[in-house]
Amino acid sequence: MVGLVIVSHSELIARGVIELCRQMAPNVPMAAAGGLPGGEIGTDFERIYEAIDSVRSEDGVAVLFDLGSALMTTEMVVEQFEDIPVRLVNAPIVEGAVLAAVTAEGGAGLDEVLAEARTFYDLPKLDH
Repeated sequence: MVGLVIVSHSELIARGVIELCRQMAPNVPMAAAGGLPGGEIGTDFERIYEAIDSVRSEDGVAVLFDLGSALMTTEMVVEQFEDIPVRLVNAPIVEGAVLAAVTAEGGAGLDEVLAEARTFYDLPKLDH
């Protein structure tokens, strides 16, 4: 099954997104990688690495992130995983994560999980 990792500058945000996703996709391997050691805001290479490593499988790992420097740090981490597919998802972190988790729960492969998560990228939240 495809794993899911949430990378955020805030530990609380990363854990909260995972908590929400678990309500709808309890069987998907998920991990949060938020904040810096000591509770500060930021992203940490080791936390991201450990999160990806904890949910890794042959099916791959989808990683959602919040802000630009989270992307830069995560890209460096992803380079370390040559033996499994680890892909970054360009999608809103909450909506994209929920859709990715639900899609993975249904047994979809990594490409489908990524595609479904991306569907929220351009969807407006309001009609007016």
